[in-house]
Amino acid sequence: MSRSRLEFILKAANIGLVILGLVAAALIFNSATVGDWAIWLLLLLFVLLLALAFVLNHFFQNYLFVARRLAEEMKLILTANPAHRIQPTGPDEMRQLAETANTFADRYQILLADEDDKIQRARADLEEEKNRLSVLMSELTEGVLVCNIEGQILLYNSRARQLLSQTPGPETLPGAGGFVGLGRSVFGLMDRHAITYALENLLYRSQKQNGPLVSQFVTAAANGQLMRARLALVLDPQQALRGFILTLEDITRQLQTSHRRDLLLQALTEGVRASLGSIRAAIETIREYPEMDEAKLEQLRHVIYDESLTLSTRLNQTTAEYAEDLKTDWQLEEMLGSDLLWAIQHRFEDKLGVTTTLEIPEANLWLKVDTYAVVQALTYLMARLKAECDIQQVTLRLKASGRFAVLDLLWPDGSTDMEILWSWQNQTLITEGEGMPLTLREVAERHGGEVWCQADPASSSAYFRLLLPTTQPKPVRSVSISQESRPEYYDFDLFHQPGQKPELDQRPLSELTYTVFDTETTGLSPSDGDEIISIGAVRIVNGRLLRQEIFDQLIDPRRAISRASINIHGISPDMLQGQPTIEQVLPQFCRFSEDTVLVAHNAAFDMRLLQLKEAQTGVKFINPVLDTLLLSAVIHPNLEGHSLEAIARRLGITIIGRHTSLGDAILTGEIFLKLIPLLAERGIVTLQAARAAAQETYYARLSY
Repeated sequence: MSRSRLEFILKAANIGLVILGLVAAALIFNSATVGDWAIWLLLLLFVLLLALAFVLNHFFQNYLFVARRLAEEMKLILTANPAHRIQPTGPDEMRQLAETANTFADRYQILLADEDDKIQRARADLEEEKNRLSVLMSELTEGVLVCNIEGQILLYNSRARQLLSQTPGPETLPGAGGFVGLGRSVFGLMDRHAITYALENLLYRSQKQNGPLVSQFVTAAANGQLMRARLALVLDPQQALRGFILTLEDITRQLQTSHRRDLLLQALTEGVRASLGSIRAAIETIREYPEMDEAKLEQLRHVIYDESLTLSTRLNQTTAEYAEDLKTDWQLEEMLGSDLLWAIQHRFEDKLGVTTTLEIPEANLWLKVDTYAVVQALTYLMARLKAECDIQQVTLRLKASGRFAVLDLLWPDGSTDMEILWSWQNQTLITEGEGMPLTLREVAERHGGEVWCQADPASSSAYFRLLLPTTQPKPVRSVSISQESRPEYYDFDLFHQPGQKPELDQRPLSELTYTVFDTETTGLSPSDGDEIISIGAVRIVNGRLLRQEIFDQLIDPRRAISRASINIHGISPDMLQGQPTIEQVLPQFCRFSEDTVLVAHNAAFDMRLLQLKEAQTGVKFINPVLDTLLLSAVIHPNLEGHSLEAIARRLGITIIGRHTSLGDAILTGEIFLKLIPLLAERGIVTLQAARAAAQETYYARLSY
């Protein structure tokens, strides 16, 4: 029972005793038969009742309440803040008990310090390895993501965060990007189909123990940039899939470069043709008329010289203008031909339901291909053939032909219109929302080959033919990776954590993912029109406060700010000029916090602000919410003061950056992590239990 309830019961009992004595006195005095002895007896009874009330009040105030406070503070020392000390109050006995408890706390803190010192020394080597890997990761020019089998990100470097941000570039606003973060799904950042196809392909290769277990593909990121991705498997000792590693390279500029190369060839063709024609005409004239006079001959020599000079100048200008473009190349991966046929067959049968037979190529026919692009291209063709020509059965044939391999997609020919098939080659390879922004002809050109369709009357069939380059695989050296080495942004414990599900109530608090947030406003009356001027948030994943994964944004409220509010948070109207509005910021914050539990201090105020903006922004927050104000009251019902500062001091947390939304969010996050083990001490382990306990506190009645 909380202290406030006990005090209420005690006061009610005292008042009840006094009223009982007064009622009894009134009855006796009004009775005509009462003698003097009864009056004295009544007075004695009244005095005894008053004495009993005094004794009870003294006992409760100086012993029971003090003992309960001592118990809570001693538990606080044991579980959250070993540096906390009990302030002796009450009678001498309770003061001595508090001093004795402080003595035990001093010795306990010394023991903890010794243990921490031993742990720190034991971790020194591991920390050194981690720092080495952190430096290595930060120096990589490619983005790196390590994910578990469900696609949750376990590790990333700064380059990956920059590449996948919504506004690509070196200066990306915190929280305004693609929200790369620990525990988030990579499928929200990149094409799920491309990744799952690469995983299936590599798993098939690993079962056959064929070739390098690395897949390379090109896919579009959620921010619109085109990425070249390399994917490798993470397998456990039993060769079961545990996750995968992705390295990323932005090739958007390379595509632009490829277009500029085409312009280069066109410019050279048009510019060189005229000069070469003039030179050729002059040379042919000299050969046909060897006896021409010297003046005419000299004139033709000048023509040859001038045109060759013009040609040389044009070549130099073109080379200089397109110098960087000439250095870029479209990278392809080595793949066994039979594996490519299996991947296409698997795609046809699983996705399209088309019966596919294979003409197995020679055993060691290796190709150099972008497998994802080729599979997508042929899947696109097959989908069109099935939908428009009712083709239900096809054959895949692959055979070597010089430095190329011929890949044929054959089907029984009825009355297929070849002109329609030819037109498909120049259409974008997207069907039912899936595919890639390239045409079939562009895919062939990327491989240095060609594509065409043709009917074969002899076999009563028709086919699409794609020429792909062949190669010989290079030997692959296996490099072991130290399991203890961890870069800055990592949490490999997520390998063992189930994915985030809608049914969160029964999940332990220690396993959930949280977004801890705070707002600053123009005033303290949301219902009277006060607006949000700043939102700050930080994520908690697997029991760790991720200070690098933050949301921090000022907001233009389009109204005045009260002087009292400016004095608290220090945000002036000048600082808000040119900042985005709430309609722009709130959808971003909703995405930042999706699939997490929201945590705030005095959350009723902040959630009221968000609720009032639902109609205006179209954003509704349906996340579960926990309030550190209420949770503190659950844990310490007999301690006074549940402000952010009071809780922080009680838990031994250093207060930095107060009254900024991000600073308060970080402080709230640190407090929340300290409260989780204290809740567990009271048997409150799950989200449902925490929410139910919070609703029982006095502070849960507050509204805004």
